[in-house]
Amino acid sequence: MTQTLTSPAGTSTGLAIRTQHLTKRFDRHTALREVDLEIQSGAVFGLIGPNGAGKTTLIRLLAMAESPTLGEVFFHGEKLDYTRPQFDLKRQIGYLPDDFPLYEDLNVWDYLDYFARLYGLQDKQRSRSIHQVLDLVNLGHKRKSVITSLSRGMKQRLGLARSVIHTPSILLLDEPVSGLDPVARQEFRQVIRNLHGLGITVLISSHVLSDLAELCTAIGILEFGYLVENAPLETLYQRLSQQHIVIGTRGDLKDLQTELRQFDAAVLVLEAKPQTGQVKIRFSGDPDEAADLLRSLVEAKIPLYEFHCEQESLEDIFFKIGHLQPT
Repeated sequence: MTQTLTSPAGTSTGLAIRTQHLTKRFDRHTALREVDLEIQSGAVFGLIGPNGAGKTTLIRLLAMAESPTLGEVFFHGEKLDYTRPQFDLKRQIGYLPDDFPLYEDLNVWDYLDYFARLYGLQDKQRSRSIHQVLDLVNLGHKRKSVITSLSRGMKQRLGLARSVIHTPSILLLDEPVSGLDPVARQEFRQVIRNLHGLGITVLISSHVLSDLAELCTAIGILEFGYLVENAPLETLYQRLSQQHIVIGTRGDLKDLQTELRQFDAAVLVLEAKPQTGQVKIRFSGDPDEAADLLRSLVEAKIPLYEFHCEQESLEDIFFKIGHLQPT
């Protein structure tokens, strides 16, 4: 019988994570520069940026694996104090680093049992939690398998199971899909969706921006240690993603381009392919105006075989704003 992981007790509305002027220096190198981050409770927050931007440093600070040089961190309104244990606050955190430990001579069940004991889970509660997280990551059939026999994708899902064995309210994932094949990435995305459905706040860093675009409700962009963007994904698309329309004709491409000039206030031809009769345009109008454009082309008897809208991707947005260092 499938068991369902329960929602964490610490989930609530409002901000799950907030930082103020968070700064981290290593000798003469400043990895993070006065980061003011806000993540809503229940969000799936994607953290992106080039190598060396400060993503891992930020996640380690939130996981209390590093202490900040300056600044403050709040979980659900409670301030993290790096000078004392704060065990209750730490229990709200699940952390999966890029190089998470796997004791490969153990089997799957014993590995999870070991970490469940470290979190103080007792007897029936411990067994129930292990069953639940194995169901969550679809590894129940591998509970007796030695870890060294698992595929890389299974090991990643096992690491995720270990990170949520104590039902945290905040989950921090540092490059969790690195090196995974498309099938393993798809399986991992589904697990994140399941966790999101439970109300767990997820922060995930990744260079696979297509995965983040599919998963995330909000995005943060780090560059040179600065947080240059922190917004809901929908807001980013509305503000920064341009709409393109690809139009194909079986007739003369020049006739199509002539008709498009009537919409010159809303249309800019970006690319023309005479060999296929296609043009790609930047279109600044709304959906009703796009419908008017299509209607006009049909009424002008342009023999269309293609007309579809495309939105610029998260990767396009990143390249627009991700290489600018704040002044």
